[in-house]
Amino acid sequence: MPKIEQGSEKSFVFMRKINPVVKFLTISDIMVMGGFGFILPIFAVFIVGRIDGGTVEVVGIAEGIYLFTRSIMQIPFGYLIDKIKGEKDDFWVMFIGTLLLSLVPILYIFCDTPIKLYVVQFLYGLVGAATFPTWLAIFTRHIDKNREGLEWGVYQTFSGISAAVFSALGGFVAFKYGFNVLFIIVSIFCLIGGFFLLGLYQHMVQGKVLRRK
Repeated sequence: MPKIEQGSEKSFVFMRKINPVVKFLTISDIMVMGGFGFILPIFAVFIVGRIDGGTVEVVGIAEGIYLFTRSIMQIPFGYLIDKIKGEKDDFWVMFIGTLLLSLVPILYIFCDTPIKLYVVQFLYGLVGAATFPTWLAIFTRHIDKNREGLEWGVYQTFSGISAAVFSALGGFVAFKYGFNVLFIIVSIFCLIGGFFLLGLYQHMVQGKVLRRK
């Protein structure tokens, strides 16, 4: 029994010693990806029910536009991120990109035709292509040495749990209050996640954790 308690104590101490950059990025992404988790399970229902001419085919095309745009554009954005020296530029790309992501759910409110939806999905993919590689680059640089697997596991666990919880709540909110309210809530979550990154920038400006040793 004492051994279990000691192990638990050590795990708790480890959580406190995680690099602050990793903590800020994880919490921010929990808010952002968790927010979009509200939408993902019922996005097809929104398209079919709210878009004029919305069909299963439109659902597939809309998702395809987002995924294709994000996949293709991540390479040039990632190349530019690597070419520009220093992390402040990386931070601003990530921060502004996250704020732009928060506008995507609001734009869905004004989508009433497949064409408008496709445009929003293209913009969503473009912003995501700039934001996600930058997030991954900063996270990778600051992850604690010899704790890579555990810290990635911590991130995946908490982001996965938040997405699961928000996914379950998304259907309830949409049914009870409508999609417009749901999209506004998602946007607010993304904004909170974006502004939470300002705490990360404070660390970077002070030079405390620009690089892990």
